[in-house]
Amino acid sequence: MTALGFLCPGDHPKDDYPRIEQLLASDIRVDVIGTATDEDARRVEVLRRTGSVDRLTADVEALRLAGAEAVVWASTSGSFVHGWEGAHEQVRSLALAAGMPASATSFAFVHAAQEIGVRRVAVAATYPDDVAGLFAQFLRSAGLEVVSVRAAGVGSAAEAGAWDAPELFALAEQADTGEAEALLVPDTALHTAAHLPALEEALGKPVLTAGQVTVWEALRLTDRRVNAPALGALFTREPIVQV
Repeated sequence: MTALGFLCPGDHPKDDYPRIEQLLASDIRVDVIGTATDEDARRVEVLRRTGSVDRLTADVEALRLAGAEAVVWASTSGSFVHGWEGAHEQVRSLALAAGMPASATSFAFVHAAQEIGVRRVAVAATYPDDVAGLFAQFLRSAGLEVVSVRAAGVGSAAEAGAWDAPELFALAEQADTGEAEALLVPDTALHTAAHLPALEEALGKPVLTAGQVTVWEALRLTDRRVNAPALGALFTREPIVQV
């Protein structure tokens, strides 16, 4: 059994994590802990407080006691709003406090894009324009070329969590361009796990979504690879180890 630990902001929708655990169909356990938050708002100053090191490190003991072998800060915006260097410092502090390998969803997107061999990406973000722009800036700092950004202007995780397939597919189609080698959907509040194969079929290219890459990143930290085509192209890369 490989136990993976995730820190999610507050009452952030967490439905996709048990779904992903089921779709992995392997000896993988997913443990999710909610962290303290001030308010559910997609404003930069609020997101920076949400991802403060003090708030993240306050909850790692529960994951350690649960036997987690790696921990991922499962918030894209709560990471990239700190900038490239700030996000690295956030993860270093989390790893030190947890006593185990650590990462964040923003870095998971970068590593997943490298894994599937793409450089030109489109971004389908539910965020307001300024927050979506910071994600694009983060990706560029990692050496990716962002060819398109679509921001839906959703102001809270609760509102994004209420989206269903029609809204998700519409945003993806609006953001995608012929130049993009992959589409990135950064909001961890969106329910995307059930729609990955259909999204990739509709767009004709790999789709990386927040919950998907977050779990993949934790597996990467524990040196595990699982073949799970229901979770998209990212989970069909070689070499594959399937229990």
